[in-house]
Amino acid sequence: MSQPLDAAIAERLARWDEERVAERLWQKDGSLWAASGKAPEELSQWLGWLDLPAAMSARVAELEHLARDIRADGYTRAAVLGMGGSSLAPELFARVLAETDGLELRILDSTHPDVVREFRDWAQAARTIFCVSSKSGSTTEPNAFHAAMSAFAPALDFIAITDPGSSLAELARAQEFRTIVEGPPDVGGRYSALSVFGLVPAALHGVDLAALLDQAQAMAQACERPASANPGLRLGATLGEAALAGRDKLTILTTRRLASFGDWAEQLIAESTGKAGRGIVPVVGEPLLEPERYGTDRCFAILTLDEASGPELAELAELADLASALEGLGHPLIRIGISDPLEVGGEFLRWEVATAAAGMILEIDPFDQPNVQESKDATRELLEAFRADGRLPSPEPLAESDGIAAFADQASLAAAGRPAEAMRQLMETIGAGDYVAILAYLPRSDDTEMRLQRIRSEVAASNGVATTLGFGPRFLHSTGQLHKGGPASGVFLQLTAEPERDLPIPGWNETFGTLVAAQALGDLRSLQQRGRRALRLHGADTETLLAALDEMMTSTIGAGIGG
Repeated sequence: MSQPLDAAIAERLARWDEERVAERLWQKDGSLWAASGKAPEELSQWLGWLDLPAAMSARVAELEHLARDIRADGYTRAAVLGMGGSSLAPELFARVLAETDGLELRILDSTHPDVVREFRDWAQAARTIFCVSSKSGSTTEPNAFHAAMSAFAPALDFIAITDPGSSLAELARAQEFRTIVEGPPDVGGRYSALSVFGLVPAALHGVDLAALLDQAQAMAQACERPASANPGLRLGATLGEAALAGRDKLTILTTRRLASFGDWAEQLIAESTGKAGRGIVPVVGEPLLEPERYGTDRCFAILTLDEASGPELAELAELADLASALEGLGHPLIRIGISDPLEVGGEFLRWEVATAAAGMILEIDPFDQPNVQESKDATRELLEAFRADGRLPSPEPLAESDGIAAFADQASLAAAGRPAEAMRQLMETIGAGDYVAILAYLPRSDDTEMRLQRIRSEVAASNGVATTLGFGPRFLHSTGQLHKGGPASGVFLQLTAEPERDLPIPGWNETFGTLVAAQALGDLRSLQQRGRRALRLHGADTETLLAALDEMMTSTIGAGIGG
């Protein structure tokens, strides 16, 4: 790291030692975030995640008993119907921790009708237990997923994971779900990986909960040390001071097996810090660039698993070479190596402590998410308009041709004859310190992701800026808060397309196609209301959109825009 940043981190840790920050954190002292303007008691009520390693260790037998009973009843698959904090930790368990005698675990966190239909077919092909997972119980997406799956699955195939007294808990009792597992109300969704929201799916998948929580307890003990020897506070000081120094693009690099840890950390960091015009922009899954192409607004974290073989060894070697080159160029670099996949239990806690600590430095409340509700409200208004008029409001396109329509606020982009011209104008707004976010309300497939990753690579290499990729509406519960509440350095490309075939939501006026369209439109409106640079490209179908986007990028990059 640079000498000025090293000095700032050391000074911050010394100050935190003097102020007994570690001790006060574990005492749940909300005054640590007094600079945010919030009352200490309002903040301290969201620190229950500190208790989870010990509290959940006492519930291991209960959760494992539930998982054994479900396996004994002949279930072979487990489905999580959730969003954000209810889906990202289970996804990590499904991808990182190999199942033993557990159930095959999949997560549904997209309202796109093509995705929901495919997921429904998977769930119907074998006996599946469904975890309807929602802290508030009123989240739109899990409720819609439950409606779709309950059309063919009996109530005994459902588990409710929710806070005590929620509307979901009431529904589960009324319909006689198999069981209700209640979570702690003093833990926010993105801090809930080690609560029942993460551990019930993990138990069903066959994860060794005791070993996972042992790792979390060991990290908790380490994070009780004075700041200078505290792994969580040291990481938080690095992230916060780097952001103050202009290095607010935290680029998390992992091998493919640990990629879902980056997705989990992305929500934690973006939703916690992206507010009041400030924030740390997590950059995950970005294709690797030549070291010289990374800008001076970057801070890097490299997370690796020592247990590697085959192709993973080549990935580790590539990351090691890149790390050496980045350090040689003066970029801040955080190295974290784990020797066993179960050590992610400790990493959950380390990064939660670090994110809360970075909030102290940025002088924000790391436990609220005001702009997430803003997007929900925008979607709700659009759905109310649909119920009243039988259709969603249809804004006039800025340009339209060859099955592609471009939509933008003309205050940020001038009238354009063709969508490609609108795309060119958007790219021309990119400046130093910006980041480009691709917001894809499309079915997530290997092919679609590969093509969008190629676009990320082209944008990053030609403009020297950080890039992110999110699939909607999933990212609305993750980076969506940062997009609206964080710094005005984002340049947003929203991608939508007509689905192959719509899908009704049983008992609802809306279809899944209407719901995802309203979420995309609400997201765009919210970005525009905040003056963000945003362009929506809508295709007659996904392939038409992606092919046109490839052509647009080729012509834009070829013309030297941003290069």
